[in-house]
Amino acid sequence: MTTPIVRIHRSPSEIDDADWDALLALQPAPSPFMRHAYLAALDASASASPASGWTPQFVTLWRGKQLMAACPLYIKDHSYGEYVFDWAWANAYEQHGLAYYPKAVCAVPFTPVPGTRLLARDAESRALLVQALVAWCKEEELSSLHLLFGADEDIAACSEAGLMLRHTVQFHWDNADWPSFDAFLASLAHDKRKKIRQERRKVHDAGVSFRWSRGTDIRAADWDFFYRCYARTYREHGNPPYLNRDFFHRMAAAMPEAWLLFIAEREGKPIASSLIALSAGPGGADDSPAPRVAYGRYWGALERVDCLHFEACYYQPLQWCIEHGVRRFEGGAQGEHKMARALMPVRTTSAHWLAHPAFADAVERFLEREGAGIENYMDHLGERSPFRHTAAE
Repeated sequence: MTTPIVRIHRSPSEIDDADWDALLALQPAPSPFMRHAYLAALDASASASPASGWTPQFVTLWRGKQLMAACPLYIKDHSYGEYVFDWAWANAYEQHGLAYYPKAVCAVPFTPVPGTRLLARDAESRALLVQALVAWCKEEELSSLHLLFGADEDIAACSEAGLMLRHTVQFHWDNADWPSFDAFLASLAHDKRKKIRQERRKVHDAGVSFRWSRGTDIRAADWDFFYRCYARTYREHGNPPYLNRDFFHRMAAAMPEAWLLFIAEREGKPIASSLIALSAGPGGADDSPAPRVAYGRYWGALERVDCLHFEACYYQPLQWCIEHGVRRFEGGAQGEHKMARALMPVRTTSAHWLAHPAFADAVERFLEREGAGIENYMDHLGERSPFRHTAAE
């Protein structure tokens, strides 16, 4: 059998997009964020590039001319935009006179969406890819390697290679084939149902209505308006937006079918928007009538209306998912408040390798304690289900 060859690429543009996407299509948990066009747009727009502290080092594994495995890899000199927080680890290194940065991250920048990170044709190729990643990090004398929000098969391969596992909690909504939003509400406990109706009524009574557009039906002016909202939200929190306008220009051109846009209007004037990403539908067609998964991604508002955030980011998308047969809506990182909107807790996992033996031991002990805490937290959340417990409720 041909000996596998590992190649390091300084940009995703060095990898053939058809080869990458064909490999992605074979994975059990693909997402639109792992498509070549998405990763290439992050790089070409300089949203995730050396200029922003994300230096691409994409890794591919070949047997002859066949691409067997691949993954996005970035060298980082900070921990922003990752959503699996390791600031305490970095501080501990610094306090002991050691350099935590640069480190390596196998992830989709700014995107805390679980899914396949290690694209591979088979389990053997995935295992070889993990081994290649660790070996390369050692050669480059990096402090650590972090695979974030991996799929089950990624985590299994990393665990087998000796990487440490870390768990976090997200909140996802699963479609129980409700025929309407009202039917969905009827499945909730009385207090949750009442609260949602009150919140929706406040937005309606404020004179706000919504329209949505998908794919190529999203007009350039709507993309521009969305970006104004998105950028304003970041700046209100004192930060520049992670993604620049050029990135969204590239999304509209290269993969428009992956986006759903809601715009809130009052008196004919747009005042807020939320952008939802869509997975491929049955058979892998991104533009199929029924995407499998919707992902809540970005939102912003130019005017303040009570409960507008909940309407734009949860109720409008959930209603759309019900009407279009979408199986799951993922609400993003953190946010225990999402349970009141019927998004239920889901455990997500990342994998970590640290070069320094003593720090690796310390982190492993920390992760054992943190993992027990996460399990207790999940149990606690499970006792607070927003759904009805009895038919009489």
